[in-house]
Amino acid sequence: MKNIGFLSFGHWSDSPQSATRSARDTLLQSIDLAVAAEELGADGAYFRVHHFARQLASPFPLLAAAAARTSRIELGTGVIDMRYENPLYFAENAAAADLISGGRLQLGISRGSPEQVVAGYRYFGFEPPEGMSDADMARGHTQVLMEVLKGEGFAEPNPRPMFPNPPGPLPLEPHSPGLRDRIWWGAGSRATAEWTAEQGMNLMSSTLLTEDTGVPFHQLQAEQIQRFRDAWKAAGHEREPRVSVSRSIFPLVSDRDRAYFGHESRSTDQVGFLDGGSARFGRSYAAEPDVLVKELAEDEAIAAADTLLLTVPNQLGVDYNAHVIESLLTHVAPALGWR
Repeated sequence: MKNIGFLSFGHWSDSPQSATRSARDTLLQSIDLAVAAEELGADGAYFRVHHFARQLASPFPLLAAAAARTSRIELGTGVIDMRYENPLYFAENAAAADLISGGRLQLGISRGSPEQVVAGYRYFGFEPPEGMSDADMARGHTQVLMEVLKGEGFAEPNPRPMFPNPPGPLPLEPHSPGLRDRIWWGAGSRATAEWTAEQGMNLMSSTLLTEDTGVPFHQLQAEQIQRFRDAWKAAGHEREPRVSVSRSIFPLVSDRDRAYFGHESRSTDQVGFLDGGSARFGRSYAAEPDVLVKELAEDEAIAAADTLLLTVPNQLGVDYNAHVIESLLTHVAPALGWR
């Protein structure tokens, strides 16, 4: 068995071809797709977070609203840019949404990705301290977050409070037990995956790695996963970690599928440059179900992960994206032993 969910970037545009013409459209359709995915038997609904863009940005109202409409499916992010986040306010919002969900949140966070604006985190009031990079700042925010999510007291109580305080330092409220074990780090390299394990976070790996060793993407990602697991074991954590990978997978079972994604059947890995270094981008999968089964069976990273996130073209609307999810769950997943 493998956990299978979707990952939406939450785009909207005023194009006549887009089913999401506004932010409201995207938010409401994101909730509807989470409901539809749960009804189809999928395991997760995950949403990307981008600032200064016509995409989903503030995840916690969306996650709470989706939680109120669902009962079983995991709800998560992939990923929240920690350069922009006040870790204490993050912890309060996350705990509230997690309590509404009944403990179903799976929050992917990271140091961030290329932005729409220059150093956008500065507009949110954050500046790396002297001698630190923006990535260092993101990791610093993350370490504070992981500490306060323990639910332990740390703040000095007012000797004359408005309401009576319990004895000792005060923790953040609300606290959601278990949420700390459901934080994932979006790692773009093998070294970062090892750091993720040392911090006690789950591993979230996308279709991009910010390094290239010349081997196919899925093999490099499988090595990243193995290094994460080795580092986790060496760190001596008590629980078993989780690992997710993202893929674009489109079973071609209708003329509409073939019109939209038939050209992706020739997709291959791409090598390029990102942030001044080599990067490898994973291929998309689009084919008849029997061909997909053979191709996906050879993907070593999917085999190594417990969770697969399907990137969905949200601007094609809820019904079509539900069809894509259903096609994979029905025509592909059983043959691979994922169901």
